[in-house]
Amino acid sequence: MGEKIRLDKMLSNMGKGTRSEVKDALRFGQVKVNGMTVRVGKEKIDADVDEVTYRGEKVIYQKFLYLMLNKPQGVISATEDNHHETVLDLIDASYKHYDLFPVGRLDIDTEGLLIITNDGELTHNLLSPKKHVPKTYIAKVKGAVGPTDIDAFARGITLDDGYVCKPAELVIDSVEEDFSNVTLTIHEGKFHQVKRMFEAQGGQVVFLKRTMMNALSLDPELELGSYRELTDDEFKRLVQNVEIS
Repeated sequence: MGEKIRLDKMLSNMGKGTRSEVKDALRFGQVKVNGMTVRVGKEKIDADVDEVTYRGEKVIYQKFLYLMLNKPQGVISATEDNHHETVLDLIDASYKHYDLFPVGRLDIDTEGLLIITNDGELTHNLLSPKKHVPKTYIAKVKGAVGPTDIDAFARGITLDDGYVCKPAELVIDSVEEDFSNVTLTIHEGKFHQVKRMFEAQGGQVVFLKRTMMNALSLDPELELGSYRELTDDEFKRLVQNVEIS
């Protein structure tokens, strides 16, 4: 058996209308459960078993939504803002009834993988410092990055406020003139952490993109500003080794 939920709440949660619109649809016999007309919204149904139709259209109940967004630069990781476009402004209105929010944040000039969801419990667990969920970035750094930096990141970089970061894995992908292209995996998410880590080593990040969160990789076919729902396999990669408290 699946989750029991009030019929009117299920219809509202799926964006079928306001409470008054759903109430009218019920009153006029426009809602059916397993082929039978139901006029009482407080009646509870099994969302995983019962077949619900609303004005002739089958309604599929989905409690949580998980979107993979390839965040572009110039957009902030927030639900609303008076001065900047937010990541939620990129999401189609058909999803808005889910009350979505970003899982963590990427700086306004950072692009890449960002999960958008309405699952608060999962978000808490993915962001909890106790979970040590890895996040991988590619960065272009002004200045030469070398073996001593790899060792320093592995030991734990000390930031400008005295905070000692957890050990991180730094890989030098290539060096070109005054810039180094690197891949960095961290296990926490302090404010501007990646930029501050390199600044502590005398470097300056001029480009930053998140490519992975836990075992989930950004879809290389997903264009900047685009998004799509996670597949079942991708969701499993996202929550891999993350116990839900």
